[in-house]
Amino acid sequence: MPSKMDIAVSSLIREVSAAIVMPRYRNLRDGQISEKSPGEVVTIADQEAEDALRHGLRKLDSSARIIGEESASQDPDILNGIDRDAVWIIDPIDGTKNFASGQGPFGIMIAFVVDGVTEGAWLYCPVSDRMCHAARAEGAWINGASVRIRADHDRRPVAALATQFLRPALRQSVHDAASAHCEIVPIPGCAAEHYPRLVLGTYDITLFQRTLPWDHAPGALFLEEAGGMARRWDKSDYRIGDAGFGLLVAANEAGIARVGCRLARCIRARPQTAARVAELHHRNLVGVGRA
Repeated sequence: MPSKMDIAVSSLIREVSAAIVMPRYRNLRDGQISEKSPGEVVTIADQEAEDALRHGLRKLDSSARIIGEESASQDPDILNGIDRDAVWIIDPIDGTKNFASGQGPFGIMIAFVVDGVTEGAWLYCPVSDRMCHAARAEGAWINGASVRIRADHDRRPVAALATQFLRPALRQSVHDAASAHCEIVPIPGCAAEHYPRLVLGTYDITLFQRTLPWDHAPGALFLEEAGGMARRWDKSDYRIGDAGFGLLVAANEAGIARVGCRLARCIRARPQTAARVAELHHRNLVGVGRA
């Protein structure tokens, strides 16, 4: 059963959605959308929602640090020490490109992290009023109802691969390897929708190159508490602020063993210099592009 804190965070998210996010949906004016990095946009709703969420979380727990996507894009140094002590991580609008173009999906996500381990997660879809929530070792819920993954072992696995930031030749190689075992479908461009689709059985496996904490800290816990798996490309556990790279995400361990490891091997087979790996990891941390 969700705790009082869980309910308070869910209520805060819904309040911010109703007061700030949805009034701007399909109602953004000139000058309210800007490019914060090549190919990546931010809106006035992202900034106002992050401010309101920060204010509300500080009232709920003034002892924890608060790191939002938009504040981190302005000052990447605030990510230093993200794996220490208690931290709230905010994605005020996940899927901003969709939101800015007047279409879905998009969502609001919050994670509560202690020493690099996500302890609480909230993923909210404002359009459908779907609240996904998880608490470590306690379970996962959608709109208050407990949820567990029910894998369909009779169908061909469905893969949604976030490979848009891979180099073209490597991206093609990964898709070729996946298509031998899976049906490949488009990604939603929104982690707040991507992870619930894994839990609800729409997808079976996913690969992400970039793993910005606000994109994956909430979803990975929600998936794991519902019975799914999230692993780094080297099969190590995913922790916030770790030195790992990429994510293999599947509805169950068998999915990672059967398909995910083949995709990871495909990537590792492509030689990269140490400098290139370091560059990619830096981009992964500071938010130059998204998965």
